[in-house]
Amino acid sequence: MAEDLLVTTQGAVRILTLNRPEKLNALNPAVHEALAGAFTAIEADDTIRAVLLTGAGRGFCSGADLMQNLGGPQRDLGAAIDKHYNPLVRRMRALPKPIVAAVNGVAAGAGANLALAADIVIACESANFTQAFIRIGLLPDAGGTFFLPHLVGDARARGLAMLGETITATEAAAMGLIWRCLPDAGFAEAALALATSLAAKPTQAIAAMKHAFNAAATNGLDAQLDLERDLQQQMGRTPDFAEGVRAFAEKRPAIFTGAATAA
Repeated sequence: MAEDLLVTTQGAVRILTLNRPEKLNALNPAVHEALAGAFTAIEADDTIRAVLLTGAGRGFCSGADLMQNLGGPQRDLGAAIDKHYNPLVRRMRALPKPIVAAVNGVAAGAGANLALAADIVIACESANFTQAFIRIGLLPDAGGTFFLPHLVGDARARGLAMLGETITATEAAAMGLIWRCLPDAGFAEAALALATSLAAKPTQAIAAMKHAFNAAATNGLDAQLDLERDLQQQMGRTPDFAEGVRAFAEKRPAIFTGAATAA
């Protein structure tokens, strides 16, 4: 039986491929456990400087595997969210390394919001997004009620959630839900090139950016200005900052190592 999650490495990029193509990569406990293990390994490996999350076949992720809810006793959906979905989203947002979600097809329900938990979301032209929860009497989870209004505003967030309409990748890019829509041809290669580019950037600076953007959701301006000051103080002591300044002066491309703050 094929693994539910394929884990490969290209240079400094760890590639995670959801691998239940016959189910449009629907999420079940086995997939969640595999993702948890994969992120534990990524967190511990300093040679991995970027993550690429995608799906096998014609789907990115169709959300929770609803067949788990047929027959037997009624499941506690809140417990499932607490055990699997919330820890995954929190890890992705807190990971001090950039995550690219390459949406290669259907992204529905929690699958759509799993993509939105990444730092940069790209999608191929044939991909689509659906906040499908309303179709089965639920509200968006996996961060959906947070990500949607922050990305597209309250009016569009409510429309997407309450109507449950499917939007194309082109529409998603136009409304600011994702970073960019790319042609189907060469999409996988373009996604890897993007993740590889991020892996070559100053790792500590990207980690600081993630920290700052996360904090901006609840900080006021004064608190955010202070946080920027404190983080920039740390960044000014990194080897990558020193290299960036030297490269600027020498009119050459910088070579960033991602090394921790110098003593």
